[in-house]
Amino acid sequence: MKTWRIAVGGIQHESNTFSAHPTPLGAFTRSLARGDEILERWRDTHHELTGCLETLQKHGQQILPTITASATPAGALTPEAFETLTGELVARLTAGPRPDGMVLAQHGAMVAAEYPDGDGEVIRRVREALGPQVPLVVTLDFHTNVSEKMVANCDAIVIYKTNPHVDQRQRGAQAAELLLAILNGEARPVQALVKPALVWNILHQYTRAEPLRSVMEEAARLEAEDGILVANVAAGYPYSDVEEMGPSVVIVANGDADRARREAQRLAAWMEGLRDQLEIRLPDPAEAVRRARASTKPPVVIVEMGDNIGGGSPGDSTAILAELVAQGAEKAVSVIYDPEAAAVCAQAGIGARVSLSVGGKSDTMHGAPVAIEGVVRTLHDGRFEEREPRHGGATRGDQGLTAVVELPTGTRVVLNSRRTAPMSLHQLTCVGIVPEQQRILVVKAAIAYRAAYEPIAGEIIEADTPGVTAVNPLRFTYERVRRPLWPLD
Repeated sequence: MKTWRIAVGGIQHESNTFSAHPTPLGAFTRSLARGDEILERWRDTHHELTGCLETLQKHGQQILPTITASATPAGALTPEAFETLTGELVARLTAGPRPDGMVLAQHGAMVAAEYPDGDGEVIRRVREALGPQVPLVVTLDFHTNVSEKMVANCDAIVIYKTNPHVDQRQRGAQAAELLLAILNGEARPVQALVKPALVWNILHQYTRAEPLRSVMEEAARLEAEDGILVANVAAGYPYSDVEEMGPSVVIVANGDADRARREAQRLAAWMEGLRDQLEIRLPDPAEAVRRARASTKPPVVIVEMGDNIGGGSPGDSTAILAELVAQGAEKAVSVIYDPEAAAVCAQAGIGARVSLSVGGKSDTMHGAPVAIEGVVRTLHDGRFEEREPRHGGATRGDQGLTAVVELPTGTRVVLNSRRTAPMSLHQLTCVGIVPEQQRILVVKAAIAYRAAYEPIAGEIIEADTPGVTAVNPLRFTYERVRRPLWPLD
């Protein structure tokens, strides 16, 4: 195989426009890698960049690493964050040897203060820097809100096929193989984007369950056919109030634009026909806790949908915690983002009895602080490691200074200092909690937790809690989305 110069990079963020907390440049500091740092940072993880780099190295390609950066989902990027990161990405593309092709790892739901279609603007600037003839393959998250701008400025899009996202490494490899096929004259990609006219709520974005499972299976069957390079289905990210919000079908055919359009329209119509199956019937916090306490199948996982950290929420909702305390729940575990309370525990020390007011401090949408009294059982730096494929692809986590306070009922409140989505059981095991031995486990999530928690759960109870990631799209006021859009209209 001929050796090509392949640029690799990407800026990833899922931006919740209903959040009151913008995402500054500093939020990307811990993840930022430049140049050859990228090769080490993404060695042996389950991220798409790992799959991409491994594939390029296997084929003996010359890799031109630019920058990679990501931040925990929150509000829209500040102008400084967007311009600084995008500016450096473009500068590195134009400063060194001219690339023959590029794999760009984006998320697809980035919103910047001045660019509602943040990913589309990044891709446009990268295309401008590369020139019209250099092949560009873009990877996107399953929660991407695909825009015409994204499609128009790249040669092919490759989207995750699973939620929880456990196939990221494979998608990175797929993107790299496709780029090499384009460069070697073996593929002539043409793309078609069709967007079903509906909001696919987060409750039904689990790819292993209906109604989405059959759609994903059909996309996989289609992708195996001759002439189809990639068959993408994305459920979309409903917490970005932007024109392109919602599910997408992107078909990449080999030189046959008509076929790409026909297949995209067929799958999009299939999705629209499933809208009556997107029903939302969930218990409120009080009922969810009552059911969990009465269950005979511990551990019971209560999913706090309105405070889904992986969707941009603050991580300090007290909707479920307040009920655990009020109902005297035994042997429950709830993780709350509260750096102030964690610091108080650290100062008091292990074994100290503390009286704290925890959670509900980020805004007024996620409940009021809850008063607790208990004993500090654990203090930890919050770092943990996860070797199995998990949503997000990372192998290392860091929830910052973490304290565990045990209440008289045996319920434990885990207070951390960095918002950390519950992708790994090691978030709990690193502070001495054995998840399988608890009666109730509270996760601030929607779907992503399943890869880690589903194998040990005796029962799962999804709760309709308020917040910036509330499950029902009718809770929000959208101003920018295209219309009509079911169930908003």
